[in-house]
Order: sequence, then structure tokens, then C-alpha cells
Amino acid sequence: MDQTQIDALRAQPVPAFSHLIEGKHVAASDGGTMDIVSPIDGQVFTTTAKGTVADMQAAITSARAAFENGRWAGQSPAARKKVLMKWADLIEANALELAVLGVRDNGTEINMAIKAEPGSAAGTIRYYAEALDKIYGEIAPTSSDVLGMIHKEPVGVVGAIIPWNFPMMIGAWKLGPALAMGNSVVLKPAETASLSLMRMCDLAHDAGLPAGVLNAVTGEGAVVGEAMGLSMDIDVLVFTGSGGTGRRLMEYAARSNMKRVYLELGGKSPNIIFADTPNLDEAAKVAAGGIFRNAGQVCVAGSRLLVEATIHDDFVAAVAKATSMMRVGDPLDMSTAIGAVNSEVQLKQNLGFVDTAVSEGGEIVLGGQRILQETGGYYMAPTIVTGVTPEATLTQKEVFGPVLGVTPFTTDDEAVRIANATVYGLAGAVWTSNLSRAHRMVRSVRTGVMHVNTYGGADGTVPLGGVGQSGNGSDKSLHAIEKYINLKTAWIKL
Repeated sequence: MDQTQIDALRAQPVPAFSHLIEGKHVAASDGGTMDIVSPIDGQVFTTTAKGTVADMQAAITSARAAFENGRWAGQSPAARKKVLMKWADLIEANALELAVLGVRDNGTEINMAIKAEPGSAAGTIRYYAEALDKIYGEIAPTSSDVLGMIHKEPVGVVGAIIPWNFPMMIGAWKLGPALAMGNSVVLKPAETASLSLMRMCDLAHDAGLPAGVLNAVTGEGAVVGEAMGLSMDIDVLVFTGSGGTGRRLMEYAARSNMKRVYLELGGKSPNIIFADTPNLDEAAKVAAGGIFRNAGQVCVAGSRLLVEATIHDDFVAAVAKATSMMRVGDPLDMSTAIGAVNSEVQLKQNLGFVDTAVSEGGEIVLGGQRILQETGGYYMAPTIVTGVTPEATLTQKEVFGPVLGVTPFTTDDEAVRIANATVYGLAGAVWTSNLSRAHRMVRSVRTGVMHVNTYGGADGTVPLGGVGQSGNGSDKSLHAIEKYINLKTAWIKL
């Protein structure tokens, strides 16, 4: 990857996108379209279909027919593996094109996007392709005159609603295990970042995935997302996004067929720094990256910095210094460390949180304002706010932007209390040289993921899931497969 290649891809016009139903590109049933605005410069650069309820129903009907006739579920594991492996190869072969398209759509800096989007997606698809013929049924321990067998079957039709921050990566977390187990899938990408994921679906068909097994409908969540949630023909619904939407999806499931709903929701992840941290300068750099990469638009971002009081001022200064070295700018420029905020709506929300933090007694140490407004794009200076209490809005509400709240603590128990003082429990970290303390913090802080002397970087071999209002179920690892299978008992009298 070099800048010349990136610039050439940026210059290419992007054709209008449409739905993918029964292996074909189709327009919205009423002809509706949505403008796609790039956060890089605030300009419309293509359109996509604005789906209707009828469009979503057509996609679900296609997926149901594909599942019932066994065109994918009925194939041997070896045959499914071959298709998925080829799909992963095609994603890798088109990685730069996919990454640039995605950056134009959602604003992630290209150096992060190339790894986190097509790179991660290909790896995830390949992981589940390798795993699918190693998922065995079970024989129960019964008396000698009975054979108890436990079969693992695909659930049927999976509905997947994908967010805008990492559409390919998170999309693959859902698609990989769902398709590996023989299910059909209906995909609903985010309104503000659908293009790279739609293109990835095209590559699945190029790899040999049968028509109807993977359908994708673009449009507004309040229309096509609701139609998916209320459908009587969706067996499992998986979602990554906001808590408010997650609640509505659970309500839709209760109002329809009581479909299983798995949610990966928000976070206010605590990054806890003790005075005996092995390398405080390194911790400061990692803390800055853990909140400010992708402009803070990461569900597991370390958005709360808890610092032992004896080192508070010095450590905050070190984080501010590390942050000031991270260049904010055009996300398709390889020298950029922090890209654009996804949309103008999100940018205004972020700035509103900063105003609230100040009104509640917080002090801005760095940033706090919109920048690069002359570009037309949506850029925000990475922001550090000190004096944030455990009760403050900046502690209790997910910003999903480049805003770091800092809170001091004096004892281990106080650090745990502050860390657990929100409704969320997605990720966290502790930095210390004390092995016993590290283990105690891992056990005591209520999260799905806890880092020790690092932040981020966990790969597909381990699960990602939340506790509390951060959701249920797990993405990644072999545990994710559990969401996409039914257990069937065969009780046989011998």
C-alpha cells in the first residue's frame, strides 16, 4: 500500500449501490435512494437504495427459501469450507479497494482501516471456514439400553444489523459463524457506512455462495431494521450498536416470533492506571491510542481513564503529550493518525458531551472543539477532560467520539467501585507491576474483556461480549458459533 495507490482509488467514481436479493442487484421497490455523504469533505459521492418493508420481506423470503431447499445448509462441510476460503481470498485480493471505499464512507484512518476492515474480515471468514468441519455432535452418558445423541443444527435464517464504525470487521463476526454453520443470512448495513460491506457480499457470490443464502438490504433502521425485527421468518437476530436500538429489537422479537436476539451494545470502558505501572510513558501512548484511534468510534474504546492520585497530574500530561503527536486529518492520507467523525450528527453529539462535561465541573486539558472545518468534513480535536466524577454524564453515557474523561482514585477498592459505577461492562484494562493486583482487578471489574498492561489487540481466538447493558452473547472465537446452532436431542431405545 502506498499513497499513489490510495489516491488513484480515491479518484475513481463510485457507482450507485442497490440491494442484493437472490443473488441479484435490485433497486428499492419504490425507486427510493439515499445520498451517501463522505465525512472526509461533507460531499455526496454516491447513492444507495433506500429500502422499503417490501424489500426486506423479499430478502427474508429469499433467505428462507434458500435454507429450506438446502442449497447451502445441505452441502457438505468440505463444500462450504471451499466457498468460504475462496471468499476470504477474494477479500484479501481486493483489500485496498475495499478499505479505500470504506474510508470514503465512514472516515476511519486508512492505516487502521486496511487491517481492521478487509484484513480482519478475511481472517475471520477463514477462521470459521477452518472450524466448521470440526464442530462435532455429542453422545450423552446414558444407561446401556439408551443412546442419547446431541445434534448441532443450523438455526435457519439469521438477521444481522451492522454498525458504521467497522462494517466489514463486525459484519464478518456475524457472517463467518452464521454461514459456516449452514444458515442463510439477511444483512442490514448502517445507513452511513454500507458500501464496503455490500461490496464484500458481492465477493461472497463471486466465491460461489448460492443465490439467496446471503441477502443485503440498505435503508433506514426505522423502516427495514424494524421490518427485520418484526419478521416471523427471522430465527435469530444479531446486532451491534446502541442500547436504545437493542431494546427496540428485543421488543420486536417479543411482538413477533420470540426470535433469539444477541446484542453487542455500548461501553464506557475503564482504563485503570496504578502508580506501579511498568512503563508509564508506554501506558500513556497506549491510553491515547485506545480512545482516539478511529476518532473514538470504537465500542471497546478506553473512554474512562482512572489514574492513581499520586501520579494523576504527571500521567495526564503524558497522555496529552502522546495525543498531541497524533495528527488529525484526511483519513486517506497515510500520515493521518486520527480520521473523521462519521457524520455531522455524531460530531454535534460529541461536542454536546464536552459542553455538558464542562458545565458539570470538568476541565478541558486538550481539544474540545471542531477542527478543519474548511475541508467541509467532520473532524474533532481529541479531547481530554479532567475532574470527571463517577456520577458525571461523561462517566455514565457513551459518547462514541474522541473524548476522554479522567478520574483519580486512591485505593484498589475505590478503583473497582469507580470502574463498576456504570450500567455498561464491555471492556477495561489495568496497568500494574503487581501480579496479584492484576488478577484481583480482572476478577473484580465487571467486563466482557479485561486487558492487563495493554489495551486492545485481542484476536479472533477469544470471545468479545458484554455484561450488564453492554449486551449478551459473544462475537469471535468458537463460542460465537453457539448463537447460530440449535441443539437437537435424539433419544434412542436400543
